Amino acid sequence: SNAWKYFEKLNETTMQCNFCSTSFSYHKSTTSMLNHLKLKHPSANLENNTDCVCGKKQASITTFTALSSSRRCDQSRAERTTVLIAKMIAKDMLPISFVEGDGFQELLEYIEQEYTVPARKTIMASLEKLHTECAAAVSDKLAIAEKVAITTDSWAALNTESYVTITWRFIRQQKMESVVLQTRTMPERHTAENLADMLNIAAETWNLKGKITTCVHDNASNIVLANTVLLEWESNPCFSLTINDGFKVSSINRVAGAASRLVSYFYHSTVATQALKLKQQQQNLPQHHLMQYCKMRWNSINNMFERLQEQRWEIAAVLSDRSFTKLAEDYQELLPVLHSLKCATTALCGESEVSISMVYPVTATLLSKHLKLVPEESNKVTEFKTAVSESLRRCLEPAALHRAGKAALISSLLDPQHKHLKFIDAPVRMAVREKLDGLLSNLPQNNDNIEGVGPHTSMLELEAANSTVKKLHTECDKHIAMATLFGDDYYMEKASVQIELENYILEPCIPPDWWRVNENRYRKLAHLAKAYLCIPATSVPAERVFSAAGLTVNRLRSHLSPEHVDMLIFLKKNL
Repeated sequence: SNAWKYFEKLNETTMQCNFCSTSFSYHKSTTSMLNHLKLKHPSANLENNTDCVCGKKQASITTFTALSSSRRCDQSRAERTTVLIAKMIAKDMLPISFVEGDGFQELLEYIEQEYTVPARKTIMASLEKLHTECAAAVSDKLAIAEKVAITTDSWAALNTESYVTITWRFIRQQKMESVVLQTRTMPERHTAENLADMLNIAAETWNLKGKITTCVHDNASNIVLANTVLLEWESNPCFSLTINDGFKVSSINRVAGAASRLVSYFYHSTVATQALKLKQQQQNLPQHHLMQYCKMRWNSINNMFERLQEQRWEIAAVLSDRSFTKLAEDYQELLPVLHSLKCATTALCGESEVSISMVYPVTATLLSKHLKLVPEESNKVTEFKTAVSESLRRCLEPAALHRAGKAALISSLLDPQHKHLKFIDAPVRMAVREKLDGLLSNLPQNNDNIEGVGPHTSMLELEAANSTVKKLHTECDKHIAMATLFGDDYYMEKASVQIELENYILEPCIPPDWWRVNENRYRKLAHLAKAYLCIPATSVPAERVFSAAGLTVNRLRSHLSPEHVDMLIFLKKNL
């Protein structure tokens, strides 16, 4: 019987379908086999065919074709396919017109013969539904957060429309959470008042009123004024952009401009590029491309100079130009200090790590060591170091007493790695501790709503949490045990706050996830740690939207409405 083309005999009494692997009892009759094929696999060819080779191997070759033709694309499968197409457009930043492409339609026709590729309007409706669902999920996350930090920045699309992006971060179960909240058009002038109104509306829209601790932004006077005078939360300058102000020095601009023009020459000359590759091969050097400087990317000037330094002699051999030797000397002098600044910005630009607590330690180290003037240095290096130092002191002077209450310094005290505040003078150190002591005193006395911490935490959980922490002195251990068992009611509120802070200062320095292990021991400090350590040191989260936005509002998408630009960026970043 031809039925055997689609079945395999497992043993004397059992057979198996090669399509669906269903097993049947075999009683020397193919009736059940034929009935199964007619009912479940109607596309199976049961006609006599002398060219057919019976057995599992032949059946497996035809399995895919038979299954794909027999599978029906019902309504639920079609709807799911449409949703997946919409997700692909959002995640891969494809134009909506992608669904009208001949190649895509040909592919879908081959994969799903019964599926009709939807029109743009249907895809847009599916994207809008995805946006609604994703926004609801983000709102649920925000509802859980007690305190959040936001970043903001503005940019212009190809069609010259101006947009402002807002992101937020908070700590949940000692894990950093971040989301791109919105990217809204702002056609009016970017005055401090208009920016403040826009940020206030965003806070109200997402129910963040009273939850925002800090806004991280660039150093433009309008956004600084909006956050320092017109809004209720703290203003925090972007660390990387503060450093970047040093590149405005005219002598540095000339060196960077000359190097950039040199790189552009190789980019636009195939003859020079091929000659450089040949020299690299002859010297057994890595065949690296030269790197171009971008003003919006702070570390790109360092990368450009490093690559020019790496390929210095090969470039000189190709150009045979003595002026290049002078340029090489100029950027070679700048490389050590540029490398230090690159290390600083790299350390502070992570989106999933604690960074705000490192702002003042890094600033103090740069000012005291890497930006310290050396008599033997050239005027260019001295001028550059002076400009960067002045910018850091203007925005982030760590020794200033009036900055003791700044979020970045409070965060350093709440980070076990920097809690001793060795990078600032004793008077400022004491002022920061007094500020934190005041914040602790203002917390509710029965603050038991910290995630994973409460009066019902089992002793087994406490022992497991404390297993990685070195033992303190007997007096401190006794206090911790009693305070954990009975809560803050064991002592008067003020005494409890002071002892908790003192015990925390005595703890050994261990990694940032220290709070995950110890939040049950320092419940009030853990509450403040979540509020402060979520603050980013830079506005990178908002600025990184630029790359996504560039793809969103490209030439194929330049006619998108502002609402759809916001929707697509939101989905790209949050799906």
